[in-house]
Formats: sequence, structure tokens, C-alpha cells
Amino acid sequence: MRIINTVSGMQAFSRDVRKSGKTISLVPTMGYLHEGHASLMVEGKRRSDILVASIFVNPTQFGPTEDFNAYPRDLERDRKVAVSAGVDVIFAPTASDMYPHGYQTYVNVEQLTLPLCGASRPGHFQGVTTVVAKLLNIVMPHVALFGKKDFQQLAVIRRMAADLNMDVEILGMPIVREADGLAMSSRNAYLGPEERKDALCLSRALDAARAMYRNGERSVPLLMEKVLRIIGEVPGAVIDYADFRDGETLETLETANGQTLIALAVKIGKTRLIDNCVLGEEQ
Repeated sequence: MRIINTVSGMQAFSRDVRKSGKTISLVPTMGYLHEGHASLMVEGKRRSDILVASIFVNPTQFGPTEDFNAYPRDLERDRKVAVSAGVDVIFAPTASDMYPHGYQTYVNVEQLTLPLCGASRPGHFQGVTTVVAKLLNIVMPHVALFGKKDFQQLAVIRRMAADLNMDVEILGMPIVREADGLAMSSRNAYLGPEERKDALCLSRALDAARAMYRNGERSVPLLMEKVLRIIGEVPGAVIDYADFRDGETLETLETANGQTLIALAVKIGKTRLIDNCVLGEEQ
């Protein structure tokens, strides 16, 4: 496995791969890899000749009071996970190479970025779409894989790729969970033992709403009441948002259906966790 640290080096490598007639898949990450990332990598390897994983903690998607400096980083640990998952190349650029002096160009998706994480993290998705656009231009993959835990991010990236006629398949992959139901996240490393237990309120709330839906409940207000009650039972849980949205447009709705998204963002202590489910999909 190779580690490439420069934009020019990555572009040269990808050009050579494409000239040889081989295909490339990309798994963009911010590092501190876990089994969720590994599942994307295994699928990426299955779908292409060359698998690239980018590891870059992107400064433009963090707000001034967010955890950019504290975000967990461990490249050697990441290298071992990547090797086990079949990664051929780790692309780990520096911020100064990705955003050189004088940089002033950003990508903005308009409507899909307004609710949910977009409402509570102004500027976040502009940073996400910009860095993903850059990674797609640099790595030149045929397919790029993203986890559905960041459901809104996936929707925004798909919209960007379609609107800008990007010649790449954007593939969403299922959420990977711990044995007790907690969605895997690099930020889970922040949780203390008691906070780790409290964090299960997110998956419990989703499971309860899905059970109500399977039993015939379609009223969003009643489903919401159940979700809020379960999260509210945890004293240290602070809800950023708990929302029911159309799974494609992210618009609000009063009656649930199989494509309805339940999206949660909850602070457990100082750690902001997100989780979601689509009511008609098996988990």
C-alpha cells in the first residue's frame, strides 16, 4: 500500500491508473477509522481495480467553536485498518496543499443544506461539498462511497455531483453499528463509560419509532412524541434536532411513509452524535 501526501502526486497516480484502463474507487474520510469506514473500503475494493482512501481532517467544515483541533488523529492506526480492508493508496494531503495561500473558491448546494445539520452548523456543508469536489477532481474515481449515517451529507453530495455533471457514481452504504446498536463514529472516542451508555438513547428512539411504524402508526407528531420521550429520559442528553423529513427532498411532512427519514443530532456531554433511519428500510 502506498501513502501519497501531495495533490500533484495523487493526480499523477490517478492519471496513470486511468490510462492503463483500470478503475478507481474512493472512500473519503477524516481518519480515525473504524469498522464503518472499513465496510465502505471493502465494497470499494470489490467495485474497482484500485481503492483509494483519503484521510484529511478538513478545516473548512468546522465552525470556530467546533472540535477541529481535538478531532482524533492517528495515521499509523488508520494505516493498519486500511491495509486490512484492501486499500491500495492512502491520500493524506496537508491543509496547505488543499487550500494554498490565496484560495477563495467554494461549492455551495442551496436547499438541501438548509435544515438539520445545516441549520445548526452554518457553513458546514459548504466545507463538505468543497472538499469532496476537490477530492473527486484530484483522485478521479469512477465511484465514491459514503456512509448513510451522514444521510444529509450523502444527499447533498449526490445533488452536487448531479448538478455539476460529475462523471462519478456516488454510492451510499448502510450504517454500521456496535453490537448494542450505537452507530459507529470517530467521535464515539470522546465518550466516557457512562456517556457511552447514555448515547444508546439515539438508537433506542429510532427503534421505537420504527416499531410504531411497523404496527401501523403514520402520524409524525405521535412518532415524534415517542422519540422525544425516549431521548428525554437520559438526563445528560441535549437534543440539537430530532426531525422527520422526506428521504429525498428533506422537506418536512406530517404523515410518515416508507421513505420517511428520522434524523437525530444529540449532545451527550460535550459530544455531538448523529443517527438516522428510513422507516421503510430494514436495519
